[in-house]
Amino acid sequence: MSPTPADKPRGVSRRAMLAGLAAALTAGCGKLAFMAANVSAAFGAYRRHADIAYGTHPRHRLDVYVPDSAAGATRTAAGETASGASRPMVVFWHGGRWSFGDKAKYRFVGAALAELGYVAVLPNYRLYPEVKLAGFMDDAARAGRWAAAHAALYGADADRLYLMGHSAGAHLAALVTLDPRYFAADGGAPHIAGVIGLSGPYDFLPLKEADVQDMFGPPQNYPQSQPINFVRPDAPPMLLIHGSKDEVVMPKNSVNLAASLHALGVPVSLKLYPNLLHADTVAAISLPARGRAPTLADIAAFVRQPRSS
Repeated sequence: MSPTPADKPRGVSRRAMLAGLAAALTAGCGKLAFMAANVSAAFGAYRRHADIAYGTHPRHRLDVYVPDSAAGATRTAAGETASGASRPMVVFWHGGRWSFGDKAKYRFVGAALAELGYVAVLPNYRLYPEVKLAGFMDDAARAGRWAAAHAALYGADADRLYLMGHSAGAHLAALVTLDPRYFAADGGAPHIAGVIGLSGPYDFLPLKEADVQDMFGPPQNYPQSQPINFVRPDAPPMLLIHGSKDEVVMPKNSVNLAASLHALGVPVSLKLYPNLLHADTVAAISLPARGRAPTLADIAAFVRQPRSS
């Protein structure tokens, strides 16, 4: 299987398009904020392979962002690139309360990760109320397995696979990693080098909202939705980032998960950004808002750390 035709933005001055966008993004103005982030991201040194199918459902589509320096690499019969590239691959799931959101709004994340030299994979997944916990977690496992199986095709190393997400997407990344049932049902777990969670819900019982109760119910199943309940000594290293002023997903989610991982000897780095809100941790990945928080620098430092095979 070869990559789909890539799109590459051209033309308008990057500096001109950046003017005035930072204020809109950091203010979190909904569609305007995404526009601010993604207009600037359109000028990165990467190739984007869009809407690749990883399953049969219309939401089973993903985008792959490949750094320009890796885009021309050729694959050998052994599955290695001619350039000898061994790039990390990062799978990023968007947030949206498990019920809305789209990968297209997060082009700025794919562009920023490619800027670091990573191959980035941004999947969509089925949403509530069409599916509940088992459905979107099955999609997370499918996308993770697809990424590992296709890493070499895009110049990445399947043994340097990182799972990442914001908000509900961070929940997917953590739970699919910690609860072995999901990858087992999809044919076995890939090697996961690390997990990166931005503003994620990991320890959020009791469930108070009716829609969340429904998507994670019946009540006897609520504990199965909590990543903290599946912490184990052989879990991969984790980077947990949270804004201290987050009132959507309370910072205790990251604090508690970090403490549980640390107690079992799992390498974990907890970053609590002062005065930042729920969306600020991911917004700071974008070029206009990068000065708000060191999200991208902390991700780069985490991925640079040596990992045991």
